[in-house]
Amino acid sequence: MTTSHRKDFLAFGRPSFSEAEIDAVARVMRSGWVGMGEETICFEHELAAYVGAPRVVTVNSCTSALFLSLVSLHIGPGDEVICPSLTWCSTANAALYLGARPVLCDVDPETLCVTPETVARQLTPRTKAVVVVHMGGLAVDVEALRAALPSHVAIVEDAAHALGATYPDGRPVGSSGNLTCFSFYANKNLSTGEGGAVALFDCAAADRLQSLRQHGLSADAWKRFTHPHAALVPRIEELGYKMNYTDLQAAIGRIQLRRQPELAARRLDVARRYLELLPALQPPLAFQRGILQHGHARHLFVVRLATPSLCRSRNDILVELRRRNIGASVHYQPLHTMPAYQTGNRGALPNTDSLAERILTLPISASMNIADVDDVVEQFADVMTSAAEGRLAS
Repeated sequence: MTTSHRKDFLAFGRPSFSEAEIDAVARVMRSGWVGMGEETICFEHELAAYVGAPRVVTVNSCTSALFLSLVSLHIGPGDEVICPSLTWCSTANAALYLGARPVLCDVDPETLCVTPETVARQLTPRTKAVVVVHMGGLAVDVEALRAALPSHVAIVEDAAHALGATYPDGRPVGSSGNLTCFSFYANKNLSTGEGGAVALFDCAAADRLQSLRQHGLSADAWKRFTHPHAALVPRIEELGYKMNYTDLQAAIGRIQLRRQPELAARRLDVARRYLELLPALQPPLAFQRGILQHGHARHLFVVRLATPSLCRSRNDILVELRRRNIGASVHYQPLHTMPAYQTGNRGALPNTDSLAERILTLPISASMNIADVDDVVEQFADVMTSAAEGRLAS
Protein backbone atom coordinates (compact mmCIF):
# COMPACT_ATOMS: atom_id res chain seq x y z
CA MET A 1 0.00 0.00 0.00
CA THR A 2 1.33 3.45 -0.92
CA THR A 3 2.12 5.69 2.05
CA SER A 4 0.22 8.95 2.50
CA HIS A 5 1.81 11.92 0.77
CA ARG A 6 3.33 14.74 2.81
CA LYS A 7 0.82 17.61 3.12
CA ASP A 8 3.17 20.59 2.73
CA PHE A 9 6.05 20.93 0.29
CA LEU A 10 9.50 20.37 1.81
CA ALA A 11 12.05 22.40 -0.14
CA PHE A 12 15.47 20.82 -0.65
CA GLY A 13 17.09 23.87 0.94
CA ARG A 14 15.07 26.39 2.95
CA PRO A 15 16.77 29.20 4.90
CA SER A 16 16.52 29.40 8.67
CA PHE A 17 15.71 32.95 9.76
CA SER A 18 15.00 34.00 13.33
CA GLU A 19 13.55 37.14 14.86
CA ALA A 20 17.12 38.43 15.13
CA GLU A 21 17.45 38.66 11.33
CA ILE A 22 14.07 40.39 11.09
CA ASP A 23 15.07 42.88 13.79
CA ALA A 24 18.40 43.57 12.04
CA VAL A 25 16.64 44.38 8.76
CA ALA A 26 14.19 46.65 10.57
CA ARG A 27 17.08 48.44 12.28
CA VAL A 28 18.78 49.15 8.93
CA MET A 29 15.53 50.27 7.34
CA ARG A 30 14.91 52.72 10.18
CA SER A 31 18.45 54.08 9.83
CA GLY A 32 17.59 55.56 6.43
CA TRP A 33 20.63 53.94 4.74
CA VAL A 34 19.86 50.64 3.04
CA GLY A 35 22.48 50.60 0.28
CA MET A 36 26.11 49.55 0.60
CA GLY A 37 27.51 51.20 3.71
CA GLU A 38 28.67 50.68 7.25
CA GLU A 39 26.74 47.42 7.77
CA THR A 40 28.39 45.93 4.67
CA ILE A 41 31.83 46.98 5.90
CA CYS A 42 31.20 45.29 9.27
CA PHE A 43 29.96 42.12 7.58
CA GLU A 44 33.05 41.98 5.38
CA HIS A 45 35.35 42.29 8.40
CA GLU A 46 33.46 39.65 10.38
CA LEU A 47 33.30 37.26 7.44
CA ALA A 48 37.02 37.69 6.76
CA ALA A 49 37.79 36.71 10.35
CA TYR A 50 35.46 33.71 10.09
CA VAL A 51 37.04 32.29 6.92
CA GLY A 52 40.61 33.17 7.87
CA ALA A 53 41.34 35.68 5.10
CA PRO A 54 42.74 39.22 5.43
CA ARG A 55 40.10 40.65 3.10
CA VAL A 56 36.57 39.90 1.91
CA VAL A 57 34.76 41.83 -0.81
CA THR A 58 30.99 41.35 -0.95
CA VAL A 59 29.11 41.42 -4.26
CA ASN A 60 25.59 40.77 -5.54
CA SER A 61 26.09 37.06 -6.31
CA CYS A 62 28.62 34.24 -6.34
CA THR A 63 28.47 34.46 -10.14
CA SER A 64 29.77 38.01 -9.86
CA ALA A 65 32.40 36.86 -7.37
CA LEU A 66 33.67 34.24 -9.83
CA PHE A 67 33.59 36.74 -12.70
CA LEU A 68 35.52 39.43 -10.81
CA SER A 69 38.02 36.83 -9.63
CA LEU A 70 38.80 35.94 -13.24
CA VAL A 71 38.92 39.64 -14.16
CA SER A 72 41.53 40.15 -11.43
CA LEU A 73 43.58 37.33 -12.98
CA HIS A 74 43.43 39.05 -16.39
CA ILE A 75 41.59 36.12 -17.98
CA GLY A 76 40.49 36.90 -21.53
CA PRO A 77 40.12 35.67 -25.11
CA GLY A 78 42.42 32.77 -25.95
CA ASP A 79 42.75 31.66 -22.32
CA GLU A 80 41.42 28.37 -20.99
CA VAL A 81 39.88 27.87 -17.57
CA ILE A 82 39.41 24.30 -16.33
CA CYS A 83 36.34 23.53 -14.23
CA PRO A 84 34.26 20.43 -13.48
CA SER A 85 31.38 19.53 -15.74
CA LEU A 86 29.41 18.52 -12.63
CA THR A 87 28.58 22.03 -11.43
CA TRP A 88 26.15 24.89 -11.77
CA CYS A 89 26.52 26.88 -14.98
CA SER A 90 27.97 29.95 -13.21
CA THR A 91 31.29 28.17 -12.73
CA ALA A 92 31.83 27.97 -16.49
CA ASN A 93 29.93 31.14 -17.41
CA ALA A 94 32.41 33.35 -15.56
CA ALA A 95 35.05 32.39 -18.14
CA LEU A 96 32.66 32.69 -21.08
CA TYR A 97 31.71 36.24 -20.10
CA LEU A 98 35.37 37.20 -20.57
CA GLY A 99 35.78 35.47 -23.92
CA ALA A 100 37.81 32.64 -22.41
CA ARG A 101 37.14 28.95 -22.95
CA PRO A 102 35.89 26.82 -20.04
CA VAL A 103 37.41 23.35 -20.36
CA LEU A 104 35.29 20.76 -18.57
CA CYS A 105 36.94 18.03 -16.50
CA ASP A 106 35.87 14.87 -14.72
CA VAL A 107 35.32 14.32 -10.98
CA ASP A 108 36.01 11.58 -8.49
CA PRO A 109 32.92 9.33 -8.27
CA GLU A 110 33.07 9.12 -4.45
CA THR A 111 33.69 12.78 -3.57
CA LEU A 112 31.98 14.36 -6.63
CA CYS A 113 34.92 16.80 -6.70
CA VAL A 114 37.85 17.40 -9.02
CA THR A 115 41.20 15.78 -8.28
CA PRO A 116 44.74 16.66 -9.40
CA GLU A 117 44.49 13.80 -11.90
CA THR A 118 41.18 14.85 -13.48
CA VAL A 119 42.44 18.43 -13.82
CA ALA A 120 45.86 17.42 -15.19
CA ARG A 121 44.24 15.61 -18.11
CA GLN A 122 42.88 18.92 -19.40
CA LEU A 123 45.98 21.09 -19.00
CA THR A 124 47.34 22.81 -22.10
CA PRO A 125 49.71 25.74 -22.69
CA ARG A 126 46.58 27.93 -22.82
CA THR A 127 45.41 26.99 -19.31
CA LYS A 128 45.45 30.07 -17.11
CA ALA A 129 43.24 29.06 -14.19
CA VAL A 130 41.40 26.17 -12.59
CA VAL A 131 38.07 26.75 -10.85
CA VAL A 132 37.51 24.03 -8.28
CA VAL A 133 34.06 23.37 -6.82
CA HIS A 134 33.74 22.24 -3.21
CA MET A 135 30.79 20.09 -4.20
CA GLY A 136 27.99 19.84 -1.64
CA GLY A 137 30.26 21.31 1.03
CA LEU A 138 33.17 18.85 0.78
CA ALA A 139 36.41 20.80 0.45
CA VAL A 140 38.84 19.90 -2.31
CA ASP A 141 42.46 19.39 -1.24
CA VAL A 142 43.68 22.57 -2.91
CA GLU A 143 47.23 22.11 -1.59
CA ALA A 144 47.52 18.79 -3.43
CA LEU A 145 46.10 20.42 -6.54
CA ARG A 146 48.52 23.35 -6.26
CA ALA A 147 51.46 20.94 -6.12
CA ALA A 148 50.27 19.26 -9.34
CA LEU A 149 49.80 22.46 -11.36
CA PRO A 150 52.30 24.69 -13.16
CA SER A 151 53.07 27.73 -11.04
CA HIS A 152 51.51 30.15 -13.53
CA VAL A 153 48.08 28.45 -13.37
CA ALA A 154 45.88 30.12 -10.76
CA ILE A 155 43.34 28.33 -8.57
CA VAL A 156 39.95 29.94 -7.97
CA GLU A 157 37.67 28.22 -5.46
CA ASP A 158 33.95 28.04 -6.09
CA ALA A 159 32.91 27.72 -2.46
CA ALA A 160 29.22 28.43 -3.04
CA HIS A 161 28.46 25.25 -1.08
CA ALA A 162 31.31 25.46 1.40
CA LEU A 163 30.98 28.25 3.94
CA GLY A 164 31.99 26.60 7.21
CA ALA A 165 33.81 23.71 5.54
CA THR A 166 37.46 22.98 6.27
CA TYR A 167 40.31 21.71 4.11
CA PRO A 168 41.91 18.33 4.92
CA ASP A 169 44.47 20.12 7.11
CA GLY A 170 41.67 21.66 9.22
CA ARG A 171 41.90 25.26 8.00
CA PRO A 172 38.63 26.96 7.02
CA VAL A 173 37.71 27.21 3.36
CA GLY A 174 38.69 30.75 2.41
CA SER A 175 42.07 30.68 4.16
CA SER A 176 44.09 29.05 1.36
CA GLY A 177 45.31 32.24 -0.26
CA ASN A 178 43.38 31.46 -3.44
CA LEU A 179 40.56 33.69 -4.62
CA THR A 180 37.62 31.98 -2.89
CA CYS A 181 34.03 32.72 -3.86
CA PHE A 182 31.01 32.28 -1.59
CA SER A 183 27.26 32.40 -2.21
CA PHE A 184 24.54 33.76 0.06
CA TYR A 185 21.66 32.66 -2.15
CA ALA A 186 18.34 31.67 -0.56
CA ASN A 187 19.20 28.01 0.05
CA LYS A 188 22.82 28.43 1.19
CA ASN A 189 24.24 27.67 4.64
CA LEU A 190 24.46 31.41 5.22
CA SER A 191 21.61 33.07 3.38
CA THR A 192 20.91 36.74 2.74
CA GLY A 193 18.44 35.98 -0.07
CA GLU A 194 21.02 36.86 -2.71
CA GLY A 195 24.64 37.89 -2.65
CA GLY A 196 28.18 36.59 -2.70
CA ALA A 197 31.72 37.40 -1.65
CA VAL A 198 35.37 36.92 -2.58
CA ALA A 199 37.89 36.08 0.13
CA LEU A 200 41.45 37.02 -0.81
CA PHE A 201 44.89 37.75 0.54
CA ASP A 202 46.07 40.43 -1.93
CA CYS A 203 45.00 43.82 -0.55
CA ALA A 204 45.65 45.64 -3.84
CA ALA A 205 43.41 43.12 -5.64
CA ALA A 206 40.75 43.57 -2.94
CA ASP A 207 40.81 47.33 -3.42
CA ARG A 208 40.42 46.85 -7.17
CA LEU A 209 37.46 44.50 -6.73
CA GLN A 210 35.81 47.02 -4.41
CA SER A 211 36.08 49.57 -7.22
CA LEU A 212 35.01 47.19 -9.99
CA ARG A 213 31.84 46.16 -8.13
CA GLN A 214 30.70 49.82 -8.20
CA HIS A 215 31.30 50.94 -11.80
CA GLY A 216 35.04 51.38 -11.27
CA LEU A 217 34.47 54.39 -9.00
CA SER A 218 37.31 55.51 -6.78
CA ALA A 219 34.89 55.99 -3.84
CA ASP A 220 31.74 54.06 -3.06
CA ALA A 221 28.38 55.59 -2.17
CA TRP A 222 28.96 55.37 1.58
CA LYS A 223 32.25 57.27 1.38
CA ARG A 224 30.66 59.87 -0.86
CA PHE A 225 27.89 60.28 1.73
CA THR A 226 30.09 60.40 4.84
CA HIS A 227 33.37 62.03 3.67
CA PRO A 228 33.15 65.69 2.57
CA HIS A 229 35.93 65.51 -0.03
CA ALA A 230 34.59 62.25 -1.46
CA ALA A 231 31.42 64.14 -2.40
CA LEU A 232 33.34 65.74 -5.24
CA VAL A 233 33.02 64.17 -8.69
CA PRO A 234 34.57 60.69 -8.28
CA ARG A 235 37.14 59.31 -10.67
CA ILE A 236 36.43 56.22 -12.76
CA GLU A 237 39.70 54.37 -12.97
CA GLU A 238 38.57 51.60 -15.35
CA LEU A 239 35.41 50.05 -16.75
CA GLY A 240 33.50 48.58 -13.83
CA TYR A 241 30.20 46.85 -13.14
CA LYS A 242 27.08 47.15 -11.00
CA MET A 243 27.67 44.27 -8.59
CA ASN A 244 27.55 45.79 -5.12
CA TYR A 245 26.06 44.35 -1.94
CA THR A 246 23.60 46.22 0.31
CA ASP A 247 23.29 46.92 4.01
CA LEU A 248 19.90 45.20 4.11
CA GLN A 249 21.61 41.97 3.05
CA ALA A 250 24.62 42.55 5.27
CA ALA A 251 22.39 42.98 8.33
CA ILE A 252 20.96 39.52 7.70
CA GLY A 253 24.41 38.12 6.97
CA ARG A 254 25.89 39.33 10.25
CA ILE A 255 23.21 37.52 12.24
CA GLN A 256 23.48 34.42 10.06
CA LEU A 257 27.24 34.39 10.60
CA ARG A 258 26.79 34.44 14.38
CA ARG A 259 24.27 31.59 14.09
CA GLN A 260 26.54 29.33 12.03
CA PRO A 261 27.36 26.91 14.89
CA GLU A 262 23.64 26.40 15.53
CA LEU A 263 22.78 26.06 11.83
CA ALA A 264 25.69 23.68 11.18
CA ALA A 265 24.65 21.50 14.11
CA ARG A 266 21.13 21.17 12.69
CA ARG A 267 22.48 20.13 9.30
CA LEU A 268 24.64 17.53 10.97
CA ASP A 269 21.62 16.17 12.85
CA VAL A 270 19.71 15.87 9.57
CA ALA A 271 22.59 14.10 7.82
CA ARG A 272 23.07 11.70 10.73
CA ARG A 273 19.40 10.76 10.68
CA TYR A 274 19.59 10.07 6.96
CA LEU A 275 22.61 7.84 7.51
CA GLU A 276 20.75 5.96 10.25
CA LEU A 277 17.79 5.14 8.01
CA LEU A 278 18.81 5.16 4.34
CA PRO A 279 21.34 2.28 4.36
CA ALA A 280 18.45 -0.12 5.03
CA LEU A 281 16.78 0.75 1.72
CA GLN A 282 16.86 -1.59 -1.24
CA PRO A 283 18.32 -1.36 -3.80
CA PRO A 284 21.27 0.02 -1.80
CA LEU A 285 22.31 3.66 -2.04
CA ALA A 286 25.75 5.25 -2.04
CA PHE A 287 26.61 8.55 -0.37
CA GLN A 288 29.17 11.28 -0.91
CA ARG A 289 32.37 10.45 0.90
CA GLY A 290 32.86 12.34 4.15
CA ILE A 291 29.27 13.52 4.54
CA LEU A 292 29.47 13.15 8.34
CA GLN A 293 33.05 14.38 8.73
CA HIS A 294 33.69 17.49 10.79
CA GLY A 295 35.00 19.50 7.84
CA HIS A 296 32.01 18.91 5.54
CA ALA A 297 29.58 21.85 5.34
CA ARG A 298 26.65 19.57 4.35
CA HIS A 299 25.08 22.07 2.00
CA LEU A 300 23.75 19.18 -0.10
CA PHE A 301 22.86 15.59 0.72
CA VAL A 302 23.52 13.68 -2.50
CA VAL A 303 22.74 9.98 -2.95
CA ARG A 304 23.72 7.72 -5.83
CA LEU A 305 21.04 5.32 -7.00
CA ALA A 306 21.69 1.77 -8.14
CA THR A 307 19.85 2.45 -11.39
CA PRO A 308 20.54 -0.97 -13.01
CA SER A 309 18.44 -2.52 -10.23
CA LEU A 310 15.51 -0.21 -10.90
CA CYS A 311 12.80 -0.45 -13.52
CA ARG A 312 12.43 3.33 -13.65
CA SER A 313 14.90 6.16 -14.20
CA ARG A 314 16.28 8.64 -11.69
CA ASN A 315 14.08 11.29 -13.32
CA ASP A 316 10.95 9.19 -12.76
CA ILE A 317 11.91 8.84 -9.10
CA LEU A 318 12.54 12.58 -8.82
CA VAL A 319 9.16 13.48 -10.34
CA GLU A 320 7.33 11.07 -8.06
CA LEU A 321 9.04 12.49 -4.97
CA ARG A 322 8.01 15.97 -6.08
CA ARG A 323 4.42 14.75 -6.50
CA ARG A 324 4.60 13.67 -2.88
CA ASN A 325 5.79 17.12 -1.74
CA ILE A 326 9.38 16.02 -1.19
CA GLY A 327 11.64 18.67 -2.73
CA ALA A 328 14.30 16.38 -4.14
CA SER A 329 16.52 17.82 -6.85
CA VAL A 330 19.54 17.06 -9.07
CA HIS A 331 22.94 18.67 -8.56
CA TYR A 332 23.77 18.81 -11.39
CA GLN A 333 23.03 17.98 -14.99
CA PRO A 334 26.61 17.97 -16.32
CA LEU A 335 27.52 20.95 -18.45
CA HIS A 336 29.15 18.86 -21.17
CA THR A 337 25.72 17.40 -21.98
CA MET A 338 24.29 20.86 -22.73
CA PRO A 339 24.49 22.55 -26.13
CA ALA A 340 25.81 25.85 -24.75
CA TYR A 341 29.00 24.22 -23.46
CA GLN A 342 30.00 21.94 -26.32
CA THR A 343 33.10 24.04 -27.03
CA GLY A 344 34.35 23.06 -23.58
CA ASN A 345 34.36 19.35 -24.39
CA ARG A 346 37.75 17.70 -24.69
CA GLY A 347 37.54 13.95 -24.37
CA ALA A 348 35.40 11.58 -22.34
CA LEU A 349 34.32 12.26 -18.75
CA PRO A 350 33.41 8.71 -17.69
CA ASN A 351 32.83 9.34 -13.98
CA THR A 352 30.60 12.34 -14.63
CA ASP A 353 28.68 10.43 -17.30
CA SER A 354 28.11 7.57 -14.86
CA LEU A 355 26.92 9.95 -12.15
CA ALA A 356 24.68 11.97 -14.45
CA GLU A 357 21.72 9.58 -14.37
CA ARG A 358 22.25 8.32 -10.81
CA ILE A 359 22.65 11.29 -8.47
CA LEU A 360 19.72 12.68 -6.51
CA THR A 361 19.71 15.39 -3.84
CA LEU A 362 17.47 14.88 -0.84
CA PRO A 363 16.30 17.87 1.23
CA ILE A 364 18.70 19.17 3.84
CA SER A 365 18.61 22.51 5.64
CA ALA A 366 18.83 24.07 9.07
CA SER A 367 15.08 24.68 8.95
CA MET A 368 14.34 20.91 8.90
CA ASN A 369 13.67 18.75 11.92
CA ILE A 370 13.98 15.01 12.45
CA ALA A 371 10.30 14.46 11.63
CA ASP A 372 10.97 16.04 8.23
CA VAL A 373 13.82 13.60 7.62
CA ASP A 374 11.60 10.69 8.59
CA ASP A 375 8.99 11.93 6.11
CA VAL A 376 11.57 12.05 3.33
CA VAL A 377 12.84 8.56 4.07
CA GLU A 378 9.34 7.10 4.30
CA GLN A 379 8.34 8.56 0.93
CA PHE A 380 11.68 7.75 -0.66
CA ALA A 381 11.53 4.13 0.52
CA ASP A 382 8.06 3.70 -0.94
CA VAL A 383 9.08 5.29 -4.25
CA MET A 384 12.22 3.15 -4.47
CA THR A 385 10.23 -0.03 -3.83
CA SER A 386 7.77 0.93 -6.54
CA ALA A 387 10.65 1.72 -8.92
CA ALA A 388 12.32 -1.64 -8.24
CA GLU A 389 9.09 -3.52 -8.82
CA GLY A 390 8.13 -1.54 -11.92
CA ARG A 391 5.01 -0.04 -10.32
CA LEU A 392 6.15 3.57 -10.59
CA ALA A 393 4.40 5.68 -13.22
CA SER A 394 6.72 7.06 -15.87
